[in-house]
Amino acid sequence: MKLRPLALSLCLALSTLASIPSTVSAQPAPVAAPASATQRWTFDGAIHNNSLALSPDEGTAVVSYSERPDVVVYDLKTGKVRKVLTGFVTPRNIVFAPSGEFFYVSDSSLGTVAKIATSSLKTVGTLPAGPGAFGTVLSKDGATMYVNNQAASTVTRFDLASGEPRAVIMGFAQPRQGVRLSPDGSALYVTNFMGDKITIVNTATNKIDGEITGFNKLRAISVTADGKTLFAANSGSNTIAVVDLDQRAIASTIAVGKDPYGAALSPDGQRVYAGNLGDNSLSVIDVASRSVVATITGFKEPRQAIVFTRDGRTAYVLNEDLGLAKVDLASNRVEATIAAPAAKMQKAAP
Repeated sequence: MKLRPLALSLCLALSTLASIPSTVSAQPAPVAAPASATQRWTFDGAIHNNSLALSPDEGTAVVSYSERPDVVVYDLKTGKVRKVLTGFVTPRNIVFAPSGEFFYVSDSSLGTVAKIATSSLKTVGTLPAGPGAFGTVLSKDGATMYVNNQAASTVTRFDLASGEPRAVIMGFAQPRQGVRLSPDGSALYVTNFMGDKITIVNTATNKIDGEITGFNKLRAISVTADGKTLFAANSGSNTIAVVDLDQRAIASTIAVGKDPYGAALSPDGQRVYAGNLGDNSLSVIDVASRSVVATITGFKEPRQAIVFTRDGRTAYVLNEDLGLAKVDLASNRVEATIAAPAAKMQKAAP
């Protein structure tokens, strides 16, 4: 039986992924790239998400929405668009290096992560992740990146100094945007769309050592600074789940707005902000009382793209049209919105 080109490409890519070890030594040798930088994956275009990253100096915001094949860079000092970056197909997640010198953009259709210089806004490298490259997270020192590969149900671990994958961890079920490290870096928490569970990975061994179940259309997650509690958005039940990480179980749930995607923890750890796609709002949760204390309106389909300034006074929230809302957290009001450049909304995957 002859395989069609797409099926054949997928088989070859997955075969290569399987050849990379899931356990590595202290100083592993480089391994072959798991996917071609030019291969496109066309089967996840209907999965929508957005992303927003704030530079360490808080002067630049970089945003994307998976239905737009471009990435917008905002100058927050002037409140204007600095540049629209093209060359993407289905951009998924954005993260800055701790130095602010670079930022990284994953693209699920290309199966890659682009490394872009913040000063020139030029692509200076490409990480060959895997089919459906989606959520990304960096270690605190910026040396390691983990990439969720939704279409392959794997997570790739990269050494960023060399740009080489060091391990491909298997055993997931469509990992998407939700991926976080514990504060000490010893555990990786990965959300699985299928099965509505969080998989826990031991980062010393690159092996799965547990899971947390009981979610309902699991979306974004956040972990407290003491590493004891995780907050997770349940868009299927309009709740934020409070997870006891010592017990590896859901301790309680908090009712929020309609269709929550976001679960962003404030810098001081005292508030969780749920981005409610269904009613264009943010629910403000007091962590101590586990209750909603305010609702912020004035958004357009907010999802998980919510970030904070270091002083905790301001949040930036991404709207569906890539407009950027600036929120004063003392008054819980949108004080300004930076308009997005006009673009034709389209299905990003060809």
